[in-house]
Amino acid sequence: MRTLFKNIKELLQVRDQSIAFVSGEAMGKLPTIIDAYLLVENGLISGFGTMDACPNFEVDTIIDATGKMLLPTWCDSHTHIVFAGNRESEFVDKIKGLSYQEIANKGGGILNSAKKLQETSEDDLYEQSKKRLEEVMALGTGAIEIKSGYGLTLESELKMLRVIKRLKENYPLPIKATFLGAHAVPSEFKNNKEGYIKLLIEDILPQVAQAQLATYIDVFCETGYFSVEDTERILNAGKQYGLQPKIHVNQFTSIGGVQVGVRHNALSLDHLEEMRTEDIEALKNTKTMPVALPGCSFFLGIPYTPARNMIDDGLPLALATDYNPGSSPSGNMNFVLATACIKMKLTPEEAINAATINAAYAMGLENEVGSITVGKKANIILTKPINSYGFIPYAFGTNHIETVFIDGVAL
Repeated sequence: MRTLFKNIKELLQVRDQSIAFVSGEAMGKLPTIIDAYLLVENGLISGFGTMDACPNFEVDTIIDATGKMLLPTWCDSHTHIVFAGNRESEFVDKIKGLSYQEIANKGGGILNSAKKLQETSEDDLYEQSKKRLEEVMALGTGAIEIKSGYGLTLESELKMLRVIKRLKENYPLPIKATFLGAHAVPSEFKNNKEGYIKLLIEDILPQVAQAQLATYIDVFCETGYFSVEDTERILNAGKQYGLQPKIHVNQFTSIGGVQVGVRHNALSLDHLEEMRTEDIEALKNTKTMPVALPGCSFFLGIPYTPARNMIDDGLPLALATDYNPGSSPSGNMNFVLATACIKMKLTPEEAINAATINAAYAMGLENEVGSITVGKKANIILTKPINSYGFIPYAFGTNHIETVFIDGVAL
């Protein structure tokens, strides 16, 4: 099956050779081709260039993209879309002035979601989750990472991970699974965190690994949740089973989690709303990707990741939604892109790089998606007619997507 996109107003994120990620000043450079063509063959990108150099291909389908942009689909490297029910009642509490921590202390937050999930059947959980996945795909997401962490028991954590596995089997986009058993301490272990950590390491983790249900291991390293020492133990245990670290860190406080992540060669460190100079320094010249979650900052009213300082200091940055029922109930990467530009002062070029090539790296998919590169998956967005790619974050309330293609096939 061969498809030719012709007369593309501008083809974005063109990389002749696959690169891992971009950092610092390079994030401000977005390679594009004006008046371009793109050839897709059997679900992969097989050629591109300017229209005046377009060969006379024999193809099955021709798509005229006059006035439209073509770019890689968004890569969402941090989500919790497998959850049960919602937490809209906590939304009202938040409006009334309660903080995230105060809501959690009165039985809300992660423990609220865990209770609902434990009471939900696996089939029902799958049905709820697949609707969210289909929603974000229609919004341009063409690769996604999904975490457990709303189970907090052996049975329910495995249930979540099996649902993620079913999604991976039934949908064509790349999906990565992360074991986040250390998301919170369950109420039954309220006065025995050590007992819960022991359960995670000795009972749950071996079964996750045996069933090959996860690629990554994650910990909520934060004051009131899991300490630096706890995080170190859990990561060490995960690494014994071949699970690479990805850490929730510096969301509310900076307690040394960044340094732990760097020591353990974490693939990504996510949140980073509170960053000290020493945290930024620790990330320099590493292969660990900082991931900002501006939807969470927007919804909770907490500081945004100091992305401008980080990029100006030479760091890379990825963007993700943190789609979850409590602190970021949206999987719309287009909104994330706009918020990064409006609130975090990223340029459109930096934001697009952060949401494509860098975000692909943040979930180990840099060789499959994230750029227009020969041999990568044809997971691409065809926009409606727009003036420039800067219009995508500028007109933040409008859906600029005409069609999403996964493996070269329109959704």
